[in-house]
Amino acid sequence: MAKEHSFDISAQIDTQELKNALDQARREVSNRYDFKGLTAEYDYNEKDKTITITASSDSKADAMIDILLSKMIKRGLSPKALKEKSREDASKGNKRVIMQIRDTLSTDEAKKIVKDIKALKLKVQASIRGDVVRVSGKSIDDLQAVIKAIREKDYDLPLNFINMK
Repeated sequence: MAKEHSFDISAQIDTQELKNALDQARREVSNRYDFKGLTAEYDYNEKDKTITITASSDSKADAMIDILLSKMIKRGLSPKALKEKSREDASKGNKRVIMQIRDTLSTDEAKKIVKDIKALKLKVQASIRGDVVRVSGKSIDDLQAVIKAIREKDYDLPLNFINMK
């Protein structure tokens, strides 16, 4: 009997790498000449899974978001892991942008992934297990075809393929 192989699809991100990217972004903003004397802060709330960016203007907030995204990409994190939740006025004429960290698969997103895997008509089974989708099959080639197809399809999530067995 052939051995069953499997892997998991998840949206988890490495929180330590995210903290490192935030630290690098803070250092770059503090050293940049165009931010001297202006309000420019990153505030990471691990419990709420948010990053609050406070800047003196909308353009400075956008620049800070770009800096953070570039640091995340350099550290191997997907920019899809952050989504702008709200943009509002803060005290003293500053602007506040709240970025939501997306690191879990919702049930609807997991169902969509399972549906897309079944549409491939490969000899694999996909099942939802909490916030991961487990894909199993006898052929490693079929599993690799699933990974390739999922990567090519544009989901608005930072998908990871883990636990290949």
